[in-house]
Amino acid sequence: MASETSPTEVNTMNSKNQQLFISFILAVLVDLTVLGLFNEFWESVVIASFSIALTTALLLQVLLKITFKIEHRVAAYFNNKSGKDSKVMKFISLWAILFFSKILILEAINIAFGNQVLFLGPYHGIVAFVVVIIAILIAEGIISKIYKSLA
Repeated sequence: MASETSPTEVNTMNSKNQQLFISFILAVLVDLTVLGLFNEFWESVVIASFSIALTTALLLQVLLKITFKIEHRVAAYFNNKSGKDSKVMKFISLWAILFFSKILILEAINIAFGNQVLFLGPYHGIVAFVVVIIAILIAEGIISKIYKSLA
């Protein structure tokens, strides 16, 4: 006989897919919030509408996740090597991935949204974009710490 749970009973066991989904949606909402705040309070970030900001947050999250996977694979590759040269190559490789991925993400946003999403200022908006990305990563880190502290 199958056991039934009451509607008020909370299922604390989530599947890996459910955890990934919640994590992704939460990250998108954090990104959306950060993008919205920068759009409202900093003239170097201009986003045409809420729906454009939401789709930008989705695109950002997908591209950032891909970047992190690439970073982790490269780091794992060099962690399996020994010697000073491998440590130097690991540092150079990870720095290059971090730097060039931001330029590629900015270009992907430009291709996807054109004039509806603008990062303005020094170096064709790269500085503003990097500031927004850093703010997003800090906000995601804070939310993650709060979540873990509630366990």
